[in-house]
Amino acid sequence: MKNYSKVEHMKFSVAMLVLLLSMVTIVMLSGCGSLFSSETFTLSGTITSGGSPLSGVTVTLSGDSSAAATTDSHGNYSFDVSNYSSYTITPSLAGYTFGPINRNATIYGLSGSGFNFSGFGSGAVSTSYHTVYLRSDGTVWTWGYNSNGQLGNGTITDSDTPAQLGGLSGMTAVAAGYDHTVALKNDGTVWTWGSNSNGQLGNGPGLDSRTPAQVGGLSGMTAVAAGYRFTVALKNDGTVWTWGYNNHGQLGNNSITDSPVPIQVSGTSGLSSVIAVAAGYDHTVALMNSSGGIIWTWGDNGNGELGIGTTTDSYIPVEVPGLANIMAIAAGNLFTVALRNDALSSSVWAWGFNNVGQIGDGDTTDVWSPVEVSGMVGTGAIGIAAGYDHAVAMKTDGTVWTWGGNGKGQLGNGTTTGSVTPVQPIGMSGVEAVAAGVYDTVALKIDSTVWTWGYNLYGQLGNGTIIDSDIPVKAM
Repeated sequence: MKNYSKVEHMKFSVAMLVLLLSMVTIVMLSGCGSLFSSETFTLSGTITSGGSPLSGVTVTLSGDSSAAATTDSHGNYSFDVSNYSSYTITPSLAGYTFGPINRNATIYGLSGSGFNFSGFGSGAVSTSYHTVYLRSDGTVWTWGYNSNGQLGNGTITDSDTPAQLGGLSGMTAVAAGYDHTVALKNDGTVWTWGSNSNGQLGNGPGLDSRTPAQVGGLSGMTAVAAGYRFTVALKNDGTVWTWGYNNHGQLGNNSITDSPVPIQVSGTSGLSSVIAVAAGYDHTVALMNSSGGIIWTWGDNGNGELGIGTTTDSYIPVEVPGLANIMAIAAGNLFTVALRNDALSSSVWAWGFNNVGQIGDGDTTDVWSPVEVSGMVGTGAIGIAAGYDHAVAMKTDGTVWTWGGNGKGQLGNGTTTGSVTPVQPIGMSGVEAVAAGVYDTVALKIDSTVWTWGYNLYGQLGNGTIIDSDIPVKAM
């Protein structure tokens, strides 16, 4: 996508590629000079993770000239460049992904500043009635509800403490569904375990699996998501594949017939170049990059969660109108959340079921089209998550914000009173990833510690108890 602003004797373009959980921050131009000046100009910025600077990051400059720089102790880098030239700035650090991936700029006589990036470690968290933690070393840890073997440890016994899942290594993504779990390996294969009641494990009709098994027929996968007894996977060619429960058309193949094996989402709808996927209770969301951050949705729409202005289900992908420049998506129980960037500010948008304020617009009326979440405009939001009846956002400064239902303390603010606008959980800072489940929330800090709060009947908080907590507690 391109955003344009004009200043005297200057044109400036920013083009960006966006990933799930990536960040885009303010881009500014300042300085002086004329169009035909031979002066040297500076492109500079900062790289952070969870609000803390990242030092020692290699940043490369390519385009009309080439160079490399290393961030200092404050995460800062800079390049001296010539006037009237085009450049691309790209950061790189082992174990981290960056948002945005790069910054592209054309300089016409002005200095460029504010080319900022946010780094995210390879760890990730996901939660439902059970919790899954992907450590930066590629190992998977699970805890919580286990009636169908969704912890993957060979038993059906719940666990109130985290335990490493044997037999898996080199994993790059995880997703916790209602009663099953999905993981993506660095070789592009997908692995599943837990309930198979509707074919959500992807290996044909059969029994539940208490240990991970590779999904047949899939390769080159780059992302996974899990909903209520269905699974979604994104391939490196931008196509989307689904399997499992399909009562509302959430598989996106123009039917309501379950599929126990992966099938490609209908390609005749215009869905292509997908870069991120999310799975809600009975609906699916995809983010397309080729059209400048456009969202497509399909499946259940009884509460407007597809964002198309109606409450009619769709068995094939449909474009969410009037919403562009999206860089992250999340799908909850009958509602959807999106993170938008317009170069000069970020904002969070939501739509769908709103009985306890999970849309965050200050009301409890269902919303059939996207609306802005109150207080989350221009605030540096870089990540989002959607649970059963609450939503979560994290900011560039490493803080966390929550809104919606709070009957089990899932907002983390020391109460059990819901909020129709964002509130801040107690004591949360330095956070680089968040997840929202069935009345619980999980946050991963940059120091690799995991913090949880909310519902804990099955030990899903991972703190050795089955007692709910309305403030964050350390799981590991």
